[in-house]
Amino acid sequence: MAAAIRLARKGSKKHPTYRIVVADSRSPRDGRFIESIGFYNPQTDPSTIEVNEEKARQWLANGAQPSDAVRKLLSIKGIA
Repeated sequence: MAAAIRLARKGSKKHPTYRIVVADSRSPRDGRFIESIGFYNPQTDPSTIEVNEEKARQWLANGAQPSDAVRKLLSIKGIA
């Protein structure tokens, strides 16, 4: 199983918020996930980014691959 750290869309129409989740790379974007490690809200100014650093570092050490968007968010928080 290849694990991916990616965004899962939540929120209402035209007002998205996102969960940062660890999921099997074959599962759909908003489908089943293994663990939720944070959230991202681009609607606020500045954008809200909350990440459980301990869990994120653990998943990265175990080989989970972050998506491009999540890689940017993690670098903003100083994790990856």
